[in-house]
Amino acid sequence: MEKTVTFIKKWYRILAAVLVIGSVVVVGIHAFSNSNIAKPQEKFSGKTIVVCSGAGLMKPMNELIKTFERGTGAKVEVHYGGSAEIYGVLTTTGCDIFVPGAYYYTKNAISKGYIVNDTVKNVTLHVPVIAVPKGNPANIHSLKDLTKPGVRVVLGDPKAAAIGKVSKKIFEKNGLWKNVSKNVVVFTPTVNQLLIYIATGQADGTTIWEDMTTWAQAKGKIEVVQIPPEQNAIKTIPTAVTLRAKKSGNFEIAKAFNDYITNEKGVKIWEKWGFKPCK
Repeated sequence: MEKTVTFIKKWYRILAAVLVIGSVVVVGIHAFSNSNIAKPQEKFSGKTIVVCSGAGLMKPMNELIKTFERGTGAKVEVHYGGSAEIYGVLTTTGCDIFVPGAYYYTKNAISKGYIVNDTVKNVTLHVPVIAVPKGNPANIHSLKDLTKPGVRVVLGDPKAAAIGKVSKKIFEKNGLWKNVSKNVVVFTPTVNQLLIYIATGQADGTTIWEDMTTWAQAKGKIEVVQIPPEQNAIKTIPTAVTLRAKKSGNFEIAKAFNDYITNEKGVKIWEKWGFKPCK
């Protein structure tokens, strides 16, 4: 009996030793894998990039930034403003990604050497429309109606906002700029302010980007009048990595963000906010 008990105790000790060794091995393997294989969301952990974005792109851009940060561990700082304003930021304090409201500003940035040329991509179309308060009190149904005496018009500043520059071209193209200018009560530095003027009934009409008419601030408060294609000036929204990102060592993460906002997942977010993808 004594020999049997001794035998059992011996095997218990052996089994216990095996279990201890096994747990040490498992812990070691786990620790090794954690220390040597970075999780996808940690790829850019601790790194920060700066995005200069047109103010009219705020809704989709905020969502794109959140999903990119969540997926990579990176931090994205963003400066919103009129396209002329963010172009000024690009050329002074600088940024890593440049996303203005129209290609005109990217073209200028390329000519001045601020952009890594092979990173330029078209994101979505930017379609101008006429926006009026709900009920259309001034009975506006065309560009020409914005020139009628007594109509209160608000437009983007052609020197500050992409929508302002484009709107002026549209009215000039149709021979209406001189007369519509007489009705302008204010030129705004950003497109977002145009939406507020119309939604609150402080003006009778404006030209604005179609995608913005889907925003919560617009629902139930404005109506949209389409501009015939032959009268319109449809633009594209470009994105690009800047030379600053390349010089500062942020090129890899900046390119990843640039690629993300133009890939299939990114495009779905743009579409969610009313933007039409480039074909």
